[in-house]
Amino acid sequence: MQAIHAAPALPFVPATTPRDSGRSVIQHLERAAIFQDYKDAFETTTGLPLALRATGSFNSPLHDSKRVNPLCQLMAGRNKTCANCLLVQQQAEEQARTEAKTFQCFAGLSEAAIPVRVGDQVLGHLQTGQIILHAPTQAGFKTIERQIGSETPAKEVESIKKAYFGTRVLTKTQFDSIVRLLAVFSAHLSSISNQVMVQESTAESPVVAKARAYIQEHYTGEISVGEVARAVNMSTFYFCKVFKAGTGLTFTDYLARLRVESVKHQMLNPHIRVSEAAFAAGFQSLSQFNRVFRRVAGESPSDYRDRVHGTAPHQEHGNRAA
Repeated sequence: MQAIHAAPALPFVPATTPRDSGRSVIQHLERAAIFQDYKDAFETTTGLPLALRATGSFNSPLHDSKRVNPLCQLMAGRNKTCANCLLVQQQAEEQARTEAKTFQCFAGLSEAAIPVRVGDQVLGHLQTGQIILHAPTQAGFKTIERQIGSETPAKEVESIKKAYFGTRVLTKTQFDSIVRLLAVFSAHLSSISNQVMVQESTAESPVVAKARAYIQEHYTGEISVGEVARAVNMSTFYFCKVFKAGTGLTFTDYLARLRVESVKHQMLNPHIRVSEAAFAAGFQSLSQFNRVFRRVAGESPSDYRDRVHGTAPHQEHGNRAA
C-alpha cells in the first residue's frame, strides 16, 4: 500500500447544510486524485473492492467495482436479494457512525463500513468486503438456494454455487487489519475534506473570499471580527451578515473550525503534543481549546489522536486533554 502523507494546508471551507453538503463533499472526494490513487493501490494489493458512499445512498456501491464478488454480481438483480442488500446498507449507516463496523448478509458474506466524519457529522462511508470469514459450506449454500427459490434454472443455480464456493476467504484477523488500514485513510479523508472542496469549488463572493484569505493568514494569532471587517472595508454589522450568508457560519464558528482543522492536520504527525498543536493554531488556553475541539469534532483531542494513529488511550504528562 502507498504511504499516506499529510496534505498541504489549504483554506478551510465549512459545510453549510448537513446532508446536502455531506453528499457534495463525498462527491468531491470521490473525484479527488488522492482517493482514486488509494483505491487503485488498495484494490490491487488486497484484491477487494473499495467504494466511498455518501450518507443516504442505500445502494451497494461495491457492485460497481471491478473487484466485485461474482456471487454478489449474480445475485444483484434479484428482488429479494436487493432488499436484503439494502437492509445491510441501512444497518451499516445506522451503526457505523463513530467507528468501523463489520456486517454479514444472508449469504454469509462480510462487508465493513468505515465512517468519514467531520466533527459529529457523518459525511459517508468507505466500504469493502464481500468476503467470507470461514470456509464456504453446503449449509451456507442451502441458505442461498432458499433465497433464490426453486424456480431458478439449474444452470443459473450451478453458476451461483460455483461463485459461492469460489468466494475469497479471509480470517477475522486479516480482515480486521484491512479495516484498520481504511480507518486510518478515513481519518485522512476527513481532515482534507474541506481542502478538496476548495480545490474544486466554484467562484464565491469577492468579499467573502477576501475575508477568508485574511483569516487564513492571521488565524494563528489574536484576530477579531472587527479587524476582518475593516480589512474588507465593511462595518462589523454588515460584514457579519455577508459572511454568514456566504459561508453558512458565524465568524466565531468559522474561526473555531479553522483552528480545529489546523490542529487535526498537525496531529497527523504522531510526535507532536496536543498542547503544542493547540497553541500553534491560535488557541489562547487549553481549556478553551478542549471545549471548542470537542464541540466541533465531536470528541476530545486525545481521543481523535488515538483514533487516527490506532493507539491505546494515553495521558500526556498526567493530564489527558479532553
